[in-house]
Amino acid sequence: MPTPFPGMAPCLERSGFGEEVHTALLIEVQQHLTPKVRPTYRVAVERRTYLTVAEPNGTISSGKPDVLVIEAHGNGGPTRVTSPAAVLAPPLVADLPMPEEVVERYLAVREVASNKVITVIEILSPSNKLPGVGRDQYERKRLQVLGSQTNLVEIDLLRAGEPLPMWVRGGDASSDYRIVVSRAQHRPRADVYLFSVRQPIPNIPIPLRPGESEPVLPLNQILHELYDRAGYDLAIDYSQPPEPPLRKQDVAWAETLLAGRK
Repeated sequence: MPTPFPGMAPCLERSGFGEEVHTALLIEVQQHLTPKVRPTYRVAVERRTYLTVAEPNGTISSGKPDVLVIEAHGNGGPTRVTSPAAVLAPPLVADLPMPEEVVERYLAVREVASNKVITVIEILSPSNKLPGVGRDQYERKRLQVLGSQTNLVEIDLLRAGEPLPMWVRGGDASSDYRIVVSRAQHRPRADVYLFSVRQPIPNIPIPLRPGESEPVLPLNQILHELYDRAGYDLAIDYSQPPEPPLRKQDVAWAETLLAGRK
């Protein structure tokens, strides 16, 4: 069943579900762009890794957790020994912070002849926007790209977390979602597409080398086709509110859309 939303479906942002959507959307974008840029370029799925801290329950920490004391050996009382000068207390058992490798995937448009990366396409994940190691790592990577001759396309389809730094000239940068197209030869200026949950995702150009024709990425069409083919409607409980919650002015609008699919 098609998505009832005109653009990004906020239910796809739900925790535990977004990673599947993120991976599937990367592959869809790769497959859509490849015929448009070949044989001069190819679109590769690439990865970066970093270490973060795993909580004792196996979840990934966004910060630096304290040592967690979980139990004590013995009956909890001190052990009496014969020497009055030496009293040995039983040890406590603690969980120490453990390193956890995180893998993030993105797209790179590479020139076939030189294998040089011409354009990086990022689809942001929650770890890129929420405070913690993941955001710190991504911001460093972002600055490296912006300081190079590589183009950057940054797709933010998440309402959670703080947007990545940008200063919109003569306008209000607040929006549900945003897409940045940064051409290396025009920096620090970049094109930004701001849109709400009520609007379709705009088509965006994918910059290549200066002067070359830029293929257009119909991201709204790609996401909607993915939603239908992958059967996401079967996995989503529409009776539950989206995560994060919609703005007050959008709640009634969304309820009307969802009522029409019953």
